[in-house]
Amino acid sequence: MSVTLEFENNLWAMADKLRGNIQPSDYKDIVLGLIFLKYISDSFEAKYQELVEEGEGNEEDRDEYEAECIFFVPKSARWGEIKAKARTPQIGQAIDNAMIAIEAENETLKGVLPKNYAQPAIDKVKLGELIDLFSFNLGDKEAKAKDVLGRVYEYFLGKFGSSEGEFYTPPSIVKLLVGMIEPFKGKVYDPCCGSGGMFVQSAKFVTEHQGKSDAIHVYGQEYNAKTWQLCKMNLAIRGIDADLGPRDGDTFGNDLHKTLRADYILANPPFNISDYSLNPDDPRWKYGIPPKGNANYAWIEHIISKLSIKGVAGFVLANGSMSTTRKEELEIRQNIVQAGLVDCIVAMPSNLFYNVTIPVCLWFLSRQRFNRKDKLLFIDARKMGFMETRIHRELYPEEIRKVCDTYHSWKKGEGYEDIIGYCKSADITEVASNDYVLTPGRYVGIEEIESDSEPFDQKMRNLQKELKEFFDQAHKIEEEINKNLKEMGYES
Repeated sequence: MSVTLEFENNLWAMADKLRGNIQPSDYKDIVLGLIFLKYISDSFEAKYQELVEEGEGNEEDRDEYEAECIFFVPKSARWGEIKAKARTPQIGQAIDNAMIAIEAENETLKGVLPKNYAQPAIDKVKLGELIDLFSFNLGDKEAKAKDVLGRVYEYFLGKFGSSEGEFYTPPSIVKLLVGMIEPFKGKVYDPCCGSGGMFVQSAKFVTEHQGKSDAIHVYGQEYNAKTWQLCKMNLAIRGIDADLGPRDGDTFGNDLHKTLRADYILANPPFNISDYSLNPDDPRWKYGIPPKGNANYAWIEHIISKLSIKGVAGFVLANGSMSTTRKEELEIRQNIVQAGLVDCIVAMPSNLFYNVTIPVCLWFLSRQRFNRKDKLLFIDARKMGFMETRIHRELYPEEIRKVCDTYHSWKKGEGYEDIIGYCKSADITEVASNDYVLTPGRYVGIEEIESDSEPFDQKMRNLQKELKEFFDQAHKIEEEINKNLKEMGYES
C-alpha cells in the first residue's frame, strides 16, 4: 500500500480497542459503515456550505447535489445529528435510521448500507466512542485533496482483509496486475470483484497518467452479499461509477454481464473451488469443458469469453494451474496456447496473501498478439519482495516496475533481452515440447552464482569459530534461565 497517513495506524489501534465481544466479521461492517456515513456526510456538508454562501436558498435541493455526483443526506442522517446522539442509548437505532434514510434518497445505495447497529450485541457506549473517534474534521480542501477518508477506508479494508482475506487482494498484486495491462481507456471487468481493489487501482492508474477519471467504465460481479455491499461503498467513496449488477450473484450460475466484452479484465478468483455451477453446454467452454472438481480453468475460459477483440486480461491463480496434467485442464491449456491467447506467465513468491502462504502465479492473456503470436514470455519473480511481517510479504515498488517494464519491452519488441534465472521469451514449439507446462522456472533457467574466492579450509575454520560462539552464547542463556528458575523456587 502507498505511504500511510500519519494517523491511520493509530486510528485502527483505537478502533480495534473498542471492538469488545463483537466478532471481527460483524465489526468490519460496523466500522466501514460508519466511515462511509462520515464520508458522504462530509461531502454533503461541504457542498451545503457552498450553497448557503451563494444565498439562493438551494441548500436542500437534491438536484444541486446530484449534479456533482454527491449523495444527498437527509437532515436526520447528517454526521452532526448522529454525533449529538453518540452518548445516548438510542445511538444504534439512530444510525440504522440514518442508513435507511440515505438509501431512500439515493437509488444506487439501496440494499447496500449496513443496518445492524441497534442489535443488543453491540455495546452502545463503545459505539458512541467510535462515533467520537471518527469525528475528525475533513471539511477543508487539503484533506479532500489527500482523499483522507478514502485512504482510511482502504487502510481499514486491508486490516480487516488480513484476518479474513477472501474479499481483499493484497496491494502488491493489484498494482502489478494494473501496471502490466495498463487500463487507460475502455471497459474494465472483474468477475469476482471482492471489495473493488482492482477498480480503485485502475482509476488511480488513469489519473496518475494524466487521463480522465471517466475514461474507464467499470463492470463487476461478486458472489458474497456482504462483500458486494463493501465494494459498492468502497467505489462510492472513490467516486467510481460501477455496474455491479442489481445484487450479488454466482458468476458461473448467473452471469450478470452476459453480453459484456471488456477491454481489460483483472481478477483474483478464489483458488481451487471444488463445488461450482458447471453446465457442460455453456458456450463459455470453447476450449474444453473444465473439470467438475476444480474451477480454476472455468475462470480462465470465462475470462477469455469476456475479452473484446482488443482485450487483455491479468489474473491470479494457484501455481497448480501452470502444470496440471488433469486431462480436461491440460486440453484447455494446450488449446489456449495454440490459439495464441497466452501472453505472459509470472511466478510469484509465497506469503503475498494474508490468509494463505502458498505461492501464486499471474496469467496474462491478450487478443492482439500479432507481433508475438508464436511467443510466450515467462518471468520468475519468486525471489522478489520482503517480509513486511512474520507471515506477510510485500513487493518493493521498484520490483513491480521491473516486472512491468520487462513485459512492456517484450510486447513492443524494444530493448528486451532474456535474462537467465529471471525472464525468457519462449517459442510455442518449445512450450509444446514441454507438454504445455507454463511454469517459468522450466524456461528461464538458473541464474549464475558468483564463485566464492574464499579457500575451503579457511571457510571451514570461520564456520567452526561462528558455531563455537553460538554454542557459548546458548550455554550462557541456559545458565541464566536456570538461575532465574532457581530464584523462583524451581530447580532445573
